[in-house]
Parts: sequence; structure tokens; C-alpha cells
Amino acid sequence: MLINNKPVSLLFLSVAVLCSCTKQHGFGPDYTDYNPAQTPIIVTNAVDYRPDPTVTTSLSGDSSITITLSLTGNSGRSLKQITEVIGSTSYAAIQNPNSKFYNAAPIPATNNSVTFQTSIREYFQHYPVSVANPKATANAELTNRFYFQITLDDGSVVYPTPVRVLVLQ
Repeated sequence: MLINNKPVSLLFLSVAVLCSCTKQHGFGPDYTDYNPAQTPIIVTNAVDYRPDPTVTTSLSGDSSITITLSLTGNSGRSLKQITEVIGSTSYAAIQNPNSKFYNAAPIPATNNSVTFQTSIREYFQHYPVSVANPKATANAELTNRFYFQITLDDGSVVYPTPVRVLVLQ
């Protein structure tokens, strides 16, 4: 009587391979490129997190967009200014010196807080209506998020989380 050893051999080989694998524990500098800011900056007027902080504007009235950024924690640092602002769908734009930035001049901070103000009308002057950037409609987000480059009092640069804008009626 001849017994087929192939299935048994494959089973032992599979067990040996699985036993030789080791699990990498935790996330550290060797396993990820995420490096949380030592100086966290929050959007103090966010009404929601989608998952980024979200502020609202309205199609009626002045259609203003206000984003207030504040320094948190006990870092010993203070905000100096918003150096650059850009509307985009990716972080790459704010970090590219050849980008066309939203602001012409830095926006100074006071009391560890800085406010960026614009409007839907000005947004569409910078980013005209197109297939990729449709006209603002009620209960929908603007296509581009606002990305900020912030300079601290010691000259270091921080890129906080992008901010979404939800357009309401």
C-alpha cells in the first residue's frame, strides 16, 4: 500500500514557514514616516472633522471663509505668522516653492493665534470654476482644501492639518 506523502510534506513545510515568521511590534521611526508636530496647531473654529478640520461658509450673505489657527501645548514656542496659504488637493503644493500661493504677504499672528480670511468669490478668483473645481453648491465642500505654512518665533516651519470648507445654504 503506497501512501501519498505530498500533502503531509506540504503541511509540515507550511507550519515551519509560519513558525519562522516574526511580528514587528509597534510603530517607531523605523516603521513609519509619520512624525507628529512637536508644536501642535489646531483650528479653533472647526465645526466638524471630515476627517480634517472643517469650517463653514454660506452661499447667502457675505460668503466669508474664516480659519483661525492656534498653537497648543507647552512647547515654549509662539506663532509668528502664516507664511504661505494655498488651496489644493494635496500637501505637495504647499511645499513646492514654484506654486502660486493664495496670499501675497505673510499674515501676522497675535497671542499665539492667527486668522486667515477670504470669501467664496475670492476663492474662485484664485481657482476658477472647471470640471476639477466645480461651482460651489449648498451642503458640499469646496474642492480644494486650505494648506498652511506657519513660521514660529524661532524661525521653524510647521505644516498643520489641511482645512476643509463646507458650503451651507
